[in-house]
Amino acid sequence: MQESAIDIDSLNDAQREAVLTCEGPLLVLAGAGSGKTRVLTHRIAHMVADLGVAPWQVLAITFTNKAAAEMRERLGALLPGGTRGMWVCTFHAMAVRILRDDAELLGYRPNFTIYDDDDSKRLVKAIMADLDIDTKQFPVNMVRSKISAAKNAMVDADEMAAQAADPATQKAARVYAELQRRLMVANAMDFDDLLVNTLLLFERHPEVLARYQRRFVQISVDEYQDTNHVQYLITKRLAELHRNLMVVGDDDQSIYSWRGADIQNILDFEKDYPDARVVKLQQNYRSTGHILAAANAVVANNSHRKPKRLFTDEGDGEPISAYQAADERDEGRWVAAEIERLHAAGTPYDDMAVFYRTNAQSRILEDMFLRAGVPYKIVGGTRFFDRAEIRDVMAYLKLVLNPADDVSARRVVNVPRRGIGATSQDKIAAYAATHGTPFFSAAQACVAEAGLLSPKVRNALAAWTSAVEEARHYEGELSRVVELIVERSGLVAALEAERTPEAEGRIENIREFLLIAQEFDESHDDVVSALESLAELREAGVAGAEAADDPGAVPAPQPVDDDGQGALFAAPDEGAAPAADGGFGAVASSQLPAFMEWLALRSDLDSLSGQTSAITMMTIHSAKGLEFPVVFVCGMEEGLFPNLTHDSDPARLEEERRLAYVAITRARKRLYLTYAATRRTWGATQANPRSRFVNEIPESHIKVTGVGSAGFSGTGWEKRGDRRGTFGSGTGSSVYGGSVFGNQTRSSGTARPAPVRKDPRKAAESFEPGDRVHHKTFGSGTVVAVKGDTLEVRFAKSGQTKKLMKGFAPIVKVQ
Repeated sequence: MQESAIDIDSLNDAQREAVLTCEGPLLVLAGAGSGKTRVLTHRIAHMVADLGVAPWQVLAITFTNKAAAEMRERLGALLPGGTRGMWVCTFHAMAVRILRDDAELLGYRPNFTIYDDDDSKRLVKAIMADLDIDTKQFPVNMVRSKISAAKNAMVDADEMAAQAADPATQKAARVYAELQRRLMVANAMDFDDLLVNTLLLFERHPEVLARYQRRFVQISVDEYQDTNHVQYLITKRLAELHRNLMVVGDDDQSIYSWRGADIQNILDFEKDYPDARVVKLQQNYRSTGHILAAANAVVANNSHRKPKRLFTDEGDGEPISAYQAADERDEGRWVAAEIERLHAAGTPYDDMAVFYRTNAQSRILEDMFLRAGVPYKIVGGTRFFDRAEIRDVMAYLKLVLNPADDVSARRVVNVPRRGIGATSQDKIAAYAATHGTPFFSAAQACVAEAGLLSPKVRNALAAWTSAVEEARHYEGELSRVVELIVERSGLVAALEAERTPEAEGRIENIREFLLIAQEFDESHDDVVSALESLAELREAGVAGAEAADDPGAVPAPQPVDDDGQGALFAAPDEGAAPAADGGFGAVASSQLPAFMEWLALRSDLDSLSGQTSAITMMTIHSAKGLEFPVVFVCGMEEGLFPNLTHDSDPARLEEERRLAYVAITRARKRLYLTYAATRRTWGATQANPRSRFVNEIPESHIKVTGVGSAGFSGTGWEKRGDRRGTFGSGTGSSVYGGSVFGNQTRSSGTARPAPVRKDPRKAAESFEPGDRVHHKTFGSGTVVAVKGDTLEVRFAKSGQTKKLMKGFAPIVKVQ
């Protein structure tokens, strides 16, 4: 084997084969926990250190910012000589970087705004209202889903309308056409547009595509089974010249068809590249033997997959624990008790996760965890950046960056309330439509023209527009721009005037946002800014970049031709949007565009740091790519998991089984599967059989307890482990015992476990509004109201107010 500066000897045989295969197409089928990130980084490092590939000739695409950051960190350690010029990023970050250079070729300006999910939803709702489309008959999310599917299939609004076979699709096509018109006028793109426009740029302007094809000699794509059609086409176009394309993925973990992922991309890779080399990574470094055996047994029931079987050299470990509860509340109590038992035995809360198939299942689990005092954090709940006051600040910043952004302008024109009501806003919008200008420009014009609005509204409008303009032209640090817009807009002043605990919490959130901006200003390594062009590398004197096969800058941008040949985005009408810089002048802090891109491209999983001591709760879809020493999967019942709606569709049922495979393989040491004899859903009580996925696990790898398990009479109440209802020999604990729910019980046979009991001492304690308290899960808070035994407490850390039962909730009064 060739000498290498990289420690290739530390790899197993399959990993080594993948790392040393550096020419031509390569498909790496990486089973869960098989070290694929190690393979990706070592392969890139080997090419740079040993084969003379320049860092700027490497493009590595991942699916989350967190994965990209981890890969950059590992590559930095493997290549002390530097990785400058290497693009390690997500598809969307790559698209933003490419479009910042050449979006003008498609009729956009470089300072285009990225509309996140909330922005896009607001715009679609506004369009549906204007088009008089009933959102009850045609829900907004359904319309948006149809539009997204059309974009990802490269179908424009006209084609969608021509193909529409039902009223819902016809309505969606109308919304689609108006959505794209308004996005273009606002100089904005949604997440789908970022990818679609990148592909359009490549197809309409071959010279742009050729530039990137020549540059990126080596391309790798992680999680290839999750690519959609547009991502597949972008990858294929970029790799056409050199054909050095490595894709890494696992068809057994393809679980995102509902958002456009196409499993055929990975299954048909060898059809696209008949000369492709295929390497299977099957040795698992994450989970124990029992867990892997269960995963293998379940997924083997799928027919639409490439055969592989995970194995480990680390031993069998603990058998999988399956527990049947009486109902969903009993399930939550049992899980809470087991978590507390494990924690008491030394397992940190951070090492444990609870998964569920649907978000609706989390409510009962949360209730039981709160009663037990189990600290938890939810992935997929309301994020900090989704709170109303934070979105208001972000809308102001988007407006500072791009005053043509009508969604942001309409959001904050009367936030805080300044007397610019709906009637006045409609007049401004009508002026904008008549004169073909953005809402913000129309607002400025309405200030200058007497008679359009009342003097009071004009004065309020003048204060609003001048605040935005002042921030736009302020030349200083990013944090100061944020401070300036918060101060001049009056956001904090309005909240201070409310003098309520809720308002104080919102002020604290805004202050936290200011700290985030300050930290970004001081130390944040912006991903998109780090994706340097060859021209920037040459200017920086990076060795070798000046010799690149690059003809130089692209010719001056020309307006995109509206030839009507299936273009998704036509050129803007004459005067429909400001030209060049938009007529708005200079942009504030140079860090603001990078900051806003970082905010738009980040995800909930990227912020999952594990620094707080709490269990993690999430849907199984959100758990993809994560791992925990201890995993609980709740609701393993037919109709719930697999979901009832997928039972008649073999393809969807196979995806449900892949989802079960993902859930199982997140566990490293211990795996718990729970299900309920009866479950109350949508107001009705159902008795569903145990999930077929549990039944597919061989008995030698799973231990079943609870109602219906061997040796129990099935009274409707659970019994743990043995006939005495204990955790097992020598533990001396019970389901509701120890520190979880009060008095310990050691009932036998069919005895009913002790109910949740009120603590008389705590129940007798008096509370008044203003009292300071501390909650085991939520931390410090202030009592804002007392109604009988119910306390309303506002917690400082989250800013949220929660209702708690005195005597049950784990709270103490702080003197």
